[in-house]
Amino acid sequence: MHDEYSRGLPLKNIDSEATTNCKISYAGKLNVFDWLNNTPIQIANEEIYEVRFKNTRKGYFSNTGGIRIETGDIVAVEASPGHDIGIVSLKGALVMHQLRKLKQSTSDLKTVYRKAKPNDIDKWKEAIGMEHETMIESRKIASDLKLNMKIGDVEYQGDKTKAIFYYIADERVDFRQLIKVLADRFRIRVEMRQIGARQEAGRIGGIGSCGRELCCATFVNKFVSVTTNAARYQELSLNPQKLAGQCSKLKCCLNYEIDAYMDERKDFPSTEIRLETEQGRAIHMKTDVFRGIMWYAFDNGVKTSFMPLAVERVKEIIEKNKRGEKPEAEIEKVNIAEAETLDFKNVVGQESLTRFDQKSPKKNKKKKRRKPPRRNEDK
Repeated sequence: MHDEYSRGLPLKNIDSEATTNCKISYAGKLNVFDWLNNTPIQIANEEIYEVRFKNTRKGYFSNTGGIRIETGDIVAVEASPGHDIGIVSLKGALVMHQLRKLKQSTSDLKTVYRKAKPNDIDKWKEAIGMEHETMIESRKIASDLKLNMKIGDVEYQGDKTKAIFYYIADERVDFRQLIKVLADRFRIRVEMRQIGARQEAGRIGGIGSCGRELCCATFVNKFVSVTTNAARYQELSLNPQKLAGQCSKLKCCLNYEIDAYMDERKDFPSTEIRLETEQGRAIHMKTDVFRGIMWYAFDNGVKTSFMPLAVERVKEIIEKNKRGEKPEAEIEKVNIAEAETLDFKNVVGQESLTRFDQKSPKKNKKKKRRKPPRRNEDK
């Protein structure tokens, strides 16, 4: 089996054969730390459980039958139609907090039927084993129908009566004929669910340019739109090859520090304002946000020498320009030596990587002069 029965969770009531024939992983980006565990909090709707399915899909179900359920139990829950098999990932008071965050009402929750029986688990394992082959064959069918789409994953329902086909497409796709062919070929109910390129990258996983595992595959579960303005605020080069991730979209990490940059830039003057000086007009070139330094160059056709100016000095020059004045002679430069004290300091004793390549000093040994060979005097 190439798939995971555990769905990223520890199992409690699955047989030993299943755990030996599959890869069990207990870490997942959808795991929620139950900080209300072992606390004397009693609420009326405590019989509501979070159930995890494949990939990023999870749902909330009510235990109306009073079944004793623990985290990690495999349960059969209500589906449309039939029933589905999932793993309980969260219980207790924290489930209500999750529902409030999702703005989901408790009145329309589906129910937990029972703990999964051995027959349910066997059918569930068979369904998981069919997913990869179904995905490969469905791709061939979509290609034969000449549909501009890619089926990235397939998830069977626990009772093998329904399957969700996850696909990505750049344009709107008419897959009505595809649904008919898939339903006739696999004898199941078909649900098509479109995902984005970021969601697909999170499902596949990989290593980013930073050397770490992709954020979308580890902890990011809500994708916020990323624009080139995030790169501009951080003074990054607008190079598509460096700013794009493995999903060919802008990297999600561009949004991580954008709030800090925007807060620092609140007191900065506009970069579109040109400074009028006696030496000429100065144009803004770049900004060191956290040092508070703005770099300018004179508009003389050759922008080779940049002059760093403190933000306060730039504001002062702008105020003088508004009054029709120009700074005297030369623009006052900021002391770069003071700004360099904010740089990273080597506090862990790191040394040069070439420290072992230094050659030992040569000893001053006097070279012995070789005696010239004797000439043959018997000639």
